[in-house]
Formats: sequence, structure tokens, C-alpha cells
Amino acid sequence: MRTRIINIKTLYGLRPSSCLRLCGADMGKPYSLDNAWLTLRNGTVEDYGTMDTLPVDEHCDEVVDAHGGLVMPAFCDSHTHIVYAGSREHEWEDKVRGLSYEEVAKRGGGILNSADLLHQTSEYELYEQAMERLHEIMEKGTGCVEIKSGYGLNTEDELKMLRVIRRIAEASPIRVVSTFLGAHAVARNYLGRQSEYVDLVINEMLPAVASEKLADFVDVFCDKGFFTPEETDRMLNAAAKYGMKPKVHVDELASVGGMQVCIKNKAVSVDHLENMSANDIPALKASDTIPTLLPGTSFFSNMPYGKGRAMIDAGLAVAMASDYNPGSTPSGDMRFVMSLACMKMRLLPEEALNAVTINGAAAMCQSSTHGSIRRGERPGIIMTKPVPSLAFVPYAYTTPWIARTFF
Repeated sequence: MRTRIINIKTLYGLRPSSCLRLCGADMGKPYSLDNAWLTLRNGTVEDYGTMDTLPVDEHCDEVVDAHGGLVMPAFCDSHTHIVYAGSREHEWEDKVRGLSYEEVAKRGGGILNSADLLHQTSEYELYEQAMERLHEIMEKGTGCVEIKSGYGLNTEDELKMLRVIRRIAEASPIRVVSTFLGAHAVARNYLGRQSEYVDLVINEMLPAVASEKLADFVDVFCDKGFFTPEETDRMLNAAAKYGMKPKVHVDELASVGGMQVCIKNKAVSVDHLENMSANDIPALKASDTIPTLLPGTSFFSNMPYGKGRAMIDAGLAVAMASDYNPGSTPSGDMRFVMSLACMKMRLLPEEALNAVTINGAAAMCQSSTHGSIRRGERPGIIMTKPVPSLAFVPYAYTTPWIARTFF
């Protein structure tokens, strides 16, 4: 199937294959071509150019007139929890009444409630629920996504989640990568015995996950009230023996020293960072670790927003992701993530677009194929309705400006 899109107002994301992330001032560059056309063959980018170079003698199965719309790479959402059972709207009501995320967790809610629901849910039903969410985010422009486990909290249920993620990856037209998050919280039957639960993750869960090759990455919730930097270090070291690279929850609730452990363990990304200390920015800059900010969590949970502007000004490669989950962010809409990045973190539209495309892909080790428009690659494509400029995309944050996606 050969498809050509013509009359594109601006074609974004045109980067050389050597460009795998954008840092600092480079995040503000559009990497674009005006008055353009783009040809796809079975979803793979075949060629592009300006309208005055449009081939006239080539057969195409479909010609799509963008009518002055924009075309850009599909979004790359590097932090989600979309395999879960049920919902947690009653906890949301508790938060409306004034309880914090940490207070809900201390009462035995939060992640533990999701673990209880998941334990009672079949693998088939989990898959069906998750595929609905996957189709939802695809309709909103996501073309590459990371999905975590972490609502199992025992070996059997963690494996169940990861097998569902593998089924999703096999069935989906978009790229799916998997992360093992057995250390999302201490399981209910291990409360008061946290060190024993860490031993379970290291000695039983990790070998079982590795034996079935179910995870690309490993994650730990390293934060106040969850896992300590020392416990995180133990688990990341154990996972490294199986080739699982770290992508770590850190500094969401408080800055407890987890950043240094993540950098030491060469984490691909450190995620959340709502309460990160500005003193950690130089250490991040000296590493290859990508700070991944989750503004939807800040919005929904009334938490501080990450220091996106300061990080970019310091020269970092900043990614943005949705954190789609049933507790703190029941949304995978990367359009809204872009809007929040601009409105609450002071990113410019070009910076926000690069944060949810190439840098999001880099935070999953997928930026050689996703997050940019390159000949020979299949990143997924978003075509907008006719809009005045790129700034309209984060500005019109409830307008359905996506005309069509190509995966």
C-alpha cells in the first residue's frame, strides 16, 4: 500500500539517523519542511520533499490532501501502566476531599487496591481491558509506548501482567516495550517485612521474568514510603545480570537520594521528578540518563510540576510521558501532556513536540526508529486538520485537531 500525503503546511521531525535525542537549545529547533509532501509504503517512510518537487509519474494507491494541515511523528509515550483491572474513582474522591497520594497509600489503598483487583482478573480480561486503552491512545496519536507491570506484587501475577504486555506487543501495529515493576510497592502480605519482599523480587521474580524474556527494562518506585535508595541499588544490580536496563520512578513524593543511585546504575531514564532537587541537574547533565516528566500526574494529583524549563536551559534532553494509570493519571492523552508542558513547565511548542517524540523514544531506546521522520523507518504519522501553526496544537488543548493517523 503506497500512500502519499500532499499539501502539508509543515512537515516536522526531519532528523538524520545520527540524531537520537535532543538536548537543551536543540529541543527548540523545529527540524521541519514547509509546503511538503510525504510518501509512505505500508507505513514506512519512503520519501518526502517540497511540493515543487512532487513526483508526477509515480503510482500511489492513495493520495491524501492535508489541505494545509501539519504532519509530525507519532507520539512516543515512555511511561504507562495501561495493564490494570478496574478503576479507582473512589480514591479520587478521597483526594478531592483532601487526602494526599501518600495518605491514600498508607491507608492500604492506591497500588495495593489495584493489585487486589488484578489478582481476581483473568489474563484474558486483562488483555481485553488493556487493548481498549491501547486503541484509545492510538486514536490520540501515540505510536510507540512503554507498558509496565507492577500491579501483581507476587511472582504469578507479575508474570501474568508481562504476558499480557507481550500479547499486546504481538497484536499491536505500534511499537510496545515492556518494563518489569515488581518493586512498585510492598505486597499486602509482606507489609512490615519490606526487606523480605525485596529478596522475593531479586531471588524469585527477576529470574522468572528473565527466563521467559518478558521485560526489556526494570523499574523500582524509589521514593519516600516506598523503596529506599539502598534497596533500589540492590534490585537494579540484580536486574543488570539479566540484561534489564533501569527506568526508575524517583523523586515523585520527595527527594531521598534515588537520583544518584539511578545515575550510578546507568538508568535509561529517571521518571516523575515532581520533587527533584535542582542540585541534581548537574549530575543528570553529566550522565546519559534522560529525565522524563509526567505533567498529567501533577495535574490530576495536585502535585508540583517538574523543572522542565530549568532542565532544558541547563542543556538536558527532557522527555514527557503520560503515566497513564488508574490512580494518579487515568489518561494517556499526549496532546494534553504537550499542553501542560507548555502551560505549567514553560516549554515552547517546538520543545514540547520534541519532548513527546524523539526524546520520548530515546527514553525507551527506540529513537533510531521512532520519534522522527526518516526514510526507511516506520515511526507512525500524525496528520492534523488545517491549523494556523504548531503553537495551535498545545494551545487548543481540547480541540480534536488530529485528522488522521498512519501506523
